[in-house]
Amino acid sequence: MAPSAACAQYEGTLGIEFDLIARYFSRPVPSRFLGGGDDCALLPLAPGLQMATSTDLLLEGRHFLSGTDPNALGHKALAVNLSDLAAMGAQPLACVLGLSLPGADHDWLAAFADGFYALADAAQCPLVGGDTTRSPWGVVISVTVFGQVDPALALRRDAAQAGDDIWVSGTLGAAYVALRLLQGALPADPALLAATRPALERPLPPWQFAARLGGVAHAALDISDGLAQDLGHILDASRCGAELDLDALPVDPALRGLAPELARQAALTGGDVYQLCFTAAPGQRDTIAGLAAQSSLPVTRIGRIVARPGLFARDAASGLAALSPAGFDHFS
Repeated sequence: MAPSAACAQYEGTLGIEFDLIARYFSRPVPSRFLGGGDDCALLPLAPGLQMATSTDLLLEGRHFLSGTDPNALGHKALAVNLSDLAAMGAQPLACVLGLSLPGADHDWLAAFADGFYALADAAQCPLVGGDTTRSPWGVVISVTVFGQVDPALALRRDAAQAGDDIWVSGTLGAAYVALRLLQGALPADPALLAATRPALERPLPPWQFAARLGGVAHAALDISDGLAQDLGHILDASRCGAELDLDALPVDPALRGLAPELARQAALTGGDVYQLCFTAAPGQRDTIAGLAAQSSLPVTRIGRIVARPGLFARDAASGLAALSPAGFDHFS
């Protein structure tokens, strides 16, 4: 991480920035990178590939609750960015971390770093730089990831075609229910919270599966703000519509004891999923099933792309009806 001279004034509260970086965020990086000591990191790209990059902010009280396990928070801080790389079909390359804290809690920092590095190692996405500073407003985390992808195979939002199948990886709704339980918006249920909380705090984006979808899928994005809202982004960019089979939604098994209406709402509008919604021609069904099996990842066909604009849905009890693209709003 490149040091900031301004941080020296916080010695005694945050400690000198060099010390924090050396103690918690200076683990070795692969020899092909230059990082962790110079003012910039140098990242090599394989011939014929282009860089994919994405940045996400996580603010205490907005994107995570105060008191969240710092190990889980370190994991999630990187996971939400790996999910963006997955949405483009890009392979992770490296990442940088910006961390602003109200004080130097060394137990917190050690746990956060361990969670961050565990996922970075698993994804082969080394931390190669960043910055730290003091914040009087609570914890603020910014992660930028870099990946590489063949531009001819990159997955885009504007590539869906009428007749495409609509697919979802993983399961839906558990993170939404966990958050509602933690906020007190649902009646206390310790068993349900224990079953759903890992989905909220330790999501696992399917980056390995996604990197194999190039040339197979047409359009893709990650489900961060809710299936209905995020699928709407594909429809807007591709100038088309969609018809969903509500009975096919892969509702997380942990939600089986909930009222069906609540479980369906969680699956359709709940955010923090960090799985893929993607489209592909019907002729790719066997290929997609094979790729999913290689990654031990469940995938589900939930509908189809149509030429008529709009988002529509049906189930066994009712005909086709317009569906509201509700989801999480970062400015609400």
